[in-house]
Amino acid sequence: MSDGRDRTPGERVDVCVIGAGPAGALVAHTLAERGHEVVVLEAGARFDFEDRLERMERSIRPAHDPLSVWEMGGDRDAYASTGERFYPLNRARVKGVGGSTLHWQGMVMRLHESDFETRSRYGVAADWPIDYDDLRPYYTRAETALGVAGASDNPFAPPREEPYPMPAFEPSYSDSLFAEACERLGITMHSVPNARNAESYDGDSPCVGYGTCKPVCPSGAKYDATRTIEDARAAGARVLDRVPVQRLEHDRSGETVEAAVYATPDGETHRQEARQFVLACGGVETPRLLLLSRSEAYPDGLANSSGLVGRYFMDHLFVGTGGLLAERTRQNHVGFITSESHQFYDDPTEGTEGTEGGIPPADADRSAFAPLKLEFLNYAGPSPVEMALESEFWGDDLLGSLREAYGNSIAMGGLVGQRPRKGNFVDLDPSRTDDHGNPVPRVHWQVDGVTRRTIRRANEIQAAILSDLGAEITWQVGPEATGPAFHHMGTTRMGRDPETSVVTPRTRTHDLDNLWVAGSSVFVTSGAMNPTLTLAALALRTADYVDGTL
Repeated sequence: MSDGRDRTPGERVDVCVIGAGPAGALVAHTLAERGHEVVVLEAGARFDFEDRLERMERSIRPAHDPLSVWEMGGDRDAYASTGERFYPLNRARVKGVGGSTLHWQGMVMRLHESDFETRSRYGVAADWPIDYDDLRPYYTRAETALGVAGASDNPFAPPREEPYPMPAFEPSYSDSLFAEACERLGITMHSVPNARNAESYDGDSPCVGYGTCKPVCPSGAKYDATRTIEDARAAGARVLDRVPVQRLEHDRSGETVEAAVYATPDGETHRQEARQFVLACGGVETPRLLLLSRSEAYPDGLANSSGLVGRYFMDHLFVGTGGLLAERTRQNHVGFITSESHQFYDDPTEGTEGTEGGIPPADADRSAFAPLKLEFLNYAGPSPVEMALESEFWGDDLLGSLREAYGNSIAMGGLVGQRPRKGNFVDLDPSRTDDHGNPVPRVHWQVDGVTRRTIRRANEIQAAILSDLGAEITWQVGPEATGPAFHHMGTTRMGRDPETSVVTPRTRTHDLDNLWVAGSSVFVTSGAMNPTLTLAALALRTADYVDGTL
């Protein structure tokens, strides 16, 4: 059904950006601000900011499907999953202007120098064709663009020159409980950079603590890419929503892309021509679009002469341990994390020396482990709403039971990285199509032995900290119960050799001169840091290179 918006194509523009998430938004804003004619094509809708309170209320009511908060589901968003683990793809996606940042948690860390050099340092996986210093100035630009609150108190972080745009959030009460145990065990805690406003920033209000950061921030204090898209529009970019791109068409020689073919809500199909094209559709839809764009010149998919489009799919695995304390912990009062420890990131085998004996070293070589980071959660235990709904009591008796049972939960989380493996991939499902008749994405995913070993190591450290606190450990998310963090990486990996990679170190495809990829799909390794700051830095870098061609 048409909503009256003009979605017809313009004349041949300088740049066509496909995807209005953080990567696409940053590319579009950068290039529009420099005077280039930019069109952004977004498959999903443009959501009104005024609706966010209603979306928050929907998210906390148990009767609602979580996917309904951002209107995911149905044939448009269908997918398939094969392999060892079922991959619940739609739990990670928002199709709309703003993309995944509409419902992300908002933590933004830089990758470590070691993440770019895992082959050179440890003899495993592969090195990136760029290093940390190549991204260093772009990390600074990305922190400014996203509005990051942070502090330089992390002794394990890579080097940086500039202070964060805003001061870090203060540690929570439960952070202070963890700090006592960590001091005894010789573990260093530090603050977490967050893309949310610790104070008023660029006209947006500071965080007011709704606590529903994931899946929706009603105040707008947490960064989402709609901010950057609006800046791009103000600079002259044209943004079309609800226009899923069906395929890319190239010239006769197969050397350049000529047009993006997209559908509109009224059933029409149009071609948007451009001099340069930037794919910013995420780690699943980017390879899917390339595979859907196969032709006589590219029978296995556009830009896929290597056969690696969709291959080396990576995610981070969640690891957690929780329990109960005989005192109030005040957890479950904010929806984001204020303290972490990256002490075991570069070498999970290391032990610590503390007054209570510390953490013993792992009985294995460093190359047998993936990176891991530890999170000190500010939220744990059941929701009081869920407890009330399941209770047998009413009135004052219900209130008394909630006061007695709620508030003494405590938990740690963490992320463990996956190594790039060709057997983890995204391709096209041969048996199911979307609402336009295109094969849906199919995710083939498994968790390897290195990841399992690292998860067990993280569980050991978490259990030691909670035990030192005197907590009764009641649950643990370990190798058999873990799930994805929904950080899609690696499906159009970068490299110098066109036979072993999809894009160049500048993120232009090897096969086509005017087709670029912006986002985490170009990652060579995953690290264990939330990927948004790195994909933002890479997007800004891509924009500079595209600018140089115009």
